[in-house]
Amino acid sequence: MTQHKVGIAEAAVCDKNDTIITIGLGSCIGVCLYDSTKKIAGMVHIMLPDSTNSRNNTNRFKFADTGVPDLITNMEKIGASKLRMVAKIAGGAQMFSSSNTSDIMKIGERNIEAVKQQLKNSGIKLIAEDTGDNFGRTIELFAEDGSLTVKSIKFGKKVI
Repeated sequence: MTQHKVGIAEAAVCDKNDTIITIGLGSCIGVCLYDSTKKIAGMVHIMLPDSTNSRNNTNRFKFADTGVPDLITNMEKIGASKLRMVAKIAGGAQMFSSSNTSDIMKIGERNIEAVKQQLKNSGIKLIAEDTGDNFGRTIELFAEDGSLTVKSIKFGKKVI
């Protein structure tokens, strides 16, 4: 079994008995896609909602609007079908609280909305999520069964 590590604004796909892990999701979103027929899993670590609002948008995995479609394409290249894919997401926390936080600063919330919109646009059903609140998460996706382990200081370890 191989464990693939995904950093900020990175993605990975795997199959069979492999896993994909990303550490330290704060306001970022870990988008996990799974094709149960082929046992193909994919994860992207989304940092921002929209590439069109950024001067430096060359890394497509950094953004929800480009990273989610690119992850789908990468999974299809190794045999997954978008028609069979389901999604699980985690992250999107509001890491810093302030009484006068403007909408522009609510990156976690905006990331959640953008990822959900991309999944909807792609026709992929969101079947589980652990999002929002004010704490970080580490997630691990298992290609064997599509389970997603979410670890946090606040709640320990749970499987969604």
